[in-house]
Amino acid sequence: MAAPLEGVRVVEVANWMAAPGAAALMADMGADVVKVEPLRGDPMRGATRQPSVPEGQDPIDAAFEMDNRGKRSIAVAINTERGADLVRGLAAGADVFLCNLLPSRQTRFGLDAPALHALNPRLVHATLTGYGPGGPDAARPGYDLTAFFGRGAVLDAMSEPANTAPPRLRPAQGDHTAALALFGGVLAALRVAEATGEGQVVDVSLLGAAAWTMSSDLSATLVDGVTPTPQGRIARPHALHGGFRCADRRWILLFMPEPHWWPPFCAAVGHPEWAEDERFASYGARAANMPELTRLMDEAFATRPLEEWCTLFDERGFIWGPASTVSEFAADEQAAADGLFPEIEDASGRRFRTVRAPLRLRGLDVGPRGRAPRVGEHTAAVLAGLGVTGDDLAAMVRDGVVGGPAV
Repeated sequence: MAAPLEGVRVVEVANWMAAPGAAALMADMGADVVKVEPLRGDPMRGATRQPSVPEGQDPIDAAFEMDNRGKRSIAVAINTERGADLVRGLAAGADVFLCNLLPSRQTRFGLDAPALHALNPRLVHATLTGYGPGGPDAARPGYDLTAFFGRGAVLDAMSEPANTAPPRLRPAQGDHTAALALFGGVLAALRVAEATGEGQVVDVSLLGAAAWTMSSDLSATLVDGVTPTPQGRIARPHALHGGFRCADRRWILLFMPEPHWWPPFCAAVGHPEWAEDERFASYGARAANMPELTRLMDEAFATRPLEEWCTLFDERGFIWGPASTVSEFAADEQAAADGLFPEIEDASGRRFRTVRAPLRLRGLDVGPRGRAPRVGEHTAAVLAGLGVTGDDLAAMVRDGVVGGPAV
């Protein structure tokens, strides 16, 4: 088998990033993903920063490409009776129906699990919502910022002590966490459907993804009800934990919690006397004197640029990492060597890099299958598979049921 999901047919009725991101992972694994978009297109198109390109070239909608590569697109007005019927027809022949419609909208359009299982008993019906299928807020719309970061307490965990304003966040971090959960749920459901012949219902929420992300803190709070206090650099749990600014104002991050790292670290930064200093000689002493120790460590790190510290620490096998910018990460030699940034080609033949799925299967073909589609690029071809051609297709275009550049 060239690709692990080769032959799996997916119908995606979803927008923005979370659910489309899960479908993109399936496309990377060889699934045939048909993205059902409104006539005007997924609102994610053009919604994020457009990378700079040479004058005269078409823009590259990089974030949309990331979550929609390798798919086919049909433009359908699912709020019309004929449009919803077309989508039901696609689901009847699919293995997976994936959406981010709230349950009430699924029912309104006849795209809920009972309706689709009546047409296709083996179907995996997967839904991504903000808050889950039950409870008082099941019908509440939710996004990455509000459901994952906000209500899921991720934002609070990232805040500095006494910081009254939440930090600004970059897009889709919660969406892509939830996408991985949805992807895993669909794979498990496909396995059950294959073994039993019975369809499955998969529900994933942004709030649930936040709970899993926060589970180290949350599991303790579920026992004692105590909210963890955000810790700054001074209140860190042990000395060799956290970030330190170097002479070139770049930051280096350390994580060496075991006590045996302390003496070689002291020698490496030019202060072997710290290992014998009664204020810092034991774990407890370092914790009790963390403000003074932090001041001294800051002074030591300020004597060399990051690159020198990296070389010095690598020679000693220390566990460290740079606090990279996004542009530094994009140029990272290790990331490139590991194939994290494969190239894809747009319709004009222009090649650009994107981000690989965070997993690989040895010996199997896993990766981007091609560019993201234009709105409704494959409407005619996909609907031909349902027997909609010629005059029937023209009438649907005229009536605003379907659209696309080639219909």
